[in-house]
Amino acid sequence: MNDEVAVISTTEGDMVVKFWTDVAPNTVENFKKLAKQGFYDGTAFHRIVKGFMVQGGDPLSKSDDENVGTGGPGYKIKAEFNNKPHVRGVLSMARSQNPDSAGSQFFICLADARFLDKQYTAFGELIKGDDVLEKIGNTPTESSRGGERSKPTKRVGVNSVKIVPGTAA
Repeated sequence: MNDEVAVISTTEGDMVVKFWTDVAPNTVENFKKLAKQGFYDGTAFHRIVKGFMVQGGDPLSKSDDENVGTGGPGYKIKAEFNNKPHVRGVLSMARSQNPDSAGSQFFICLADARFLDKQYTAFGELIKGDDVLEKIGNTPTESSRGGERSKPTKRVGVNSVKIVPGTAA
């Protein structure tokens, strides 16, 4: 169903995302499938880069594992690069160096990140909850193991991701 949206319920409030099935149908289906299985429930936004993006979707973030940032659903999906620009509120798939290495991790842009265009699969946009995105984006961070200042100093939990009809959100 093309009119479905995702309600991302976090410890900071709810965000609603509209999907771009026209440009990334397989990515959207993968995200919906994982959400409907409860895969994202209990995870956290484990990477927050001020003025850039917030990242979640790692199952290892459920247990505060030190390998957080490396987890996934046990499979990879093919990239669906498209012409949608990476601007504030855009939902996109996180991946490693390999373009076809995305699985479950996603990020939401806090600002224009056009350098990611056509290199990451953008598959939706925030239609409600910009204030929640802002709150998450302003979470204090410290250096991660890799040295990037992106590790939240407090847990920003994802209570659930529910797929609902657009009219219900």
